[in-house]
Amino acid sequence: MQNLIPFILTGSVVFFYNVFRSYIPQLPDLTNISNYSFGMIGLVAAFMVGHQFMEKFRHLQYATTAGIVSICVLMMTLHPIGEKQGVYDLGRVGPTGILIGVLFGVAIGVIFHFYSKLNFLKNSSLPDFVANWINNIIPIFISLALFATLIFAFKIDVFQVILNLFEPIQNFGQSLPGLILLVLIPAFFYSMGISTWLWTALQNPIFIAGIAANALAVKNGGNAVNIVTNETVYSLGLIMMGGTGATLTLNLLMCFSRSAKLKTIGRICLGPSLFNINEPIVFSTPVVMNPILMIPMWLNSIIGSCVIWAVMRGGLLNIPASLMQVAQIPAPISSVIILQDFRAIIWYVLLFVVYLATWYPFFKVYEREVLQEENQLQPAV
Repeated sequence: MQNLIPFILTGSVVFFYNVFRSYIPQLPDLTNISNYSFGMIGLVAAFMVGHQFMEKFRHLQYATTAGIVSICVLMMTLHPIGEKQGVYDLGRVGPTGILIGVLFGVAIGVIFHFYSKLNFLKNSSLPDFVANWINNIIPIFISLALFATLIFAFKIDVFQVILNLFEPIQNFGQSLPGLILLVLIPAFFYSMGISTWLWTALQNPIFIAGIAANALAVKNGGNAVNIVTNETVYSLGLIMMGGTGATLTLNLLMCFSRSAKLKTIGRICLGPSLFNINEPIVFSTPVVMNPILMIPMWLNSIIGSCVIWAVMRGGLLNIPASLMQVAQIPAPISSVIILQDFRAIIWYVLLFVVYLATWYPFFKVYEREVLQEENQLQPAV
């Protein structure tokens, strides 16, 4: 998933640019840059997973081949649909196909992995380059033949079958409990020092499918309905005000602390916090493995999710309809740009007050402990 981020961000830059283009139509149209970066993310996912599967299992000789075969298999699912020949669903190689691309990459990786275990032609007298050709041709043929049989011979829409199997997961992810869990679980483990990046492989398929469906609905004249997207959770800076656990208000409390240690840390970390980067404050305060400060981090993850879900579902705030993964732009600037909704400023202020009220009592308890430690370290007069 880390290797997909540059392609996702490339699309985000274009969508961000299009906000300004909507006010200045004379600016050049960069849509094709997005179409052939983020718009091809399913193909990228298929290649990356097939390639890295081989790397992780130390079959480096098959890494590139497995990645390319994964792309070929995903392309098979674009076979003509409906009665008219030559009609292809190119949307399947985009955000909708990211989950399918990942699964195809794994499937091809498994085929190549088990074939490599056969050590076919290992002690053969054939020239090395001939043996390598044969050892690539066989797993390529097996992989393509398997999926060609399912898709073309048995007329099975493998793409749609897989989507149907995962539809309950996607539906749960787009519910309020799904949103809470997708925000709370990373925050819970982050408070124990485990990076939130660990959960991107779980979050991104749900987020990307959600924002892709919203963008398509709006393009066709409908309304965005999927709340659970990267834009809602991260980029708006409302649920993640200052970073995971909404730590911006904690940072501000520290800036005015009676403790010299907390005040110094708070002022040093304020800059990153304004840009929703909270690793400095989380690890230096510390919030990590701190029983007092871990609790409000979890509470804010739940509170923020519930508030944003309620106001978006109630029509009091727009639902994101464009891919904009720009989480490091300070809120509420990012919130207004992404949503094209100035009401985001009101909800930013209200959530700021709520987060501050959540952090305050826990912070004062921790501050008291730090002050006691500082007083004990001062030399007696």
